[in-house]
Amino acid sequence: MRLVLASNNAKKLAELRALLAGLPLEIVTQGELGIAEAEEPHGTFVENALVKARHAAAACHGAAIADDSGLCVSALGGAPGVISAHYAGEVEAVAGEAREERRRRQDAVNNALLLQRLHGAADRRAHFISTLVALRHADDPEPLIAVGRWPGEILHAPRGTQGFGYDPLMFIAALGATVAELDAERKNRFSHRARSAAALRVQLHEAWHLGS
Repeated sequence: MRLVLASNNAKKLAELRALLAGLPLEIVTQGELGIAEAEEPHGTFVENALVKARHAAAACHGAAIADDSGLCVSALGGAPGVISAHYAGEVEAVAGEAREERRRRQDAVNNALLLQRLHGAADRRAHFISTLVALRHADDPEPLIAVGRWPGEILHAPRGTQGFGYDPLMFIAALGATVAELDAERKNRFSHRARSAAALRVQLHEAWHLGS
């Protein structure tokens, strides 16, 4: 069964392929099929994931999967939430700049704003969240929805060089490290997306009758 990922993120594709390995699925990105990215106008992860999955499913006339993820901080009422990727506003492009370099600049200003808004806060609890939505077709009345949360706390200064986004600030007490101090294998074993994918596997087996 072909499942179109409503994203052009190669790392997310590789991660989902690994997390859903063993199921009779061929996962491809929407970009490979010439499908443009959908707008994400909503204030919740599940609504945005549904929009992206429906858009991809309609364009490919088949099954699709979407992930909407981010960071939610207790003391900030759940912010940055769905705007996690551009919490400090989208940085301007620089001529000749590689995509990864722009992302690093974006991460830096996002992290700086987060620390600024948490200055003096005693409650630094937070969690990463991943919401996965899978549809058999664009009009599927029974979307599969799986949510994974990875709790931790926000440090006062970044630690570690792995990962991206808020990983250097997110300390996981159970692992004694920030997410940016974990190698890819450990991160993918415990992450929010690993948790949502595990929950989705169960639904794919029970509702779509795919392999165990």
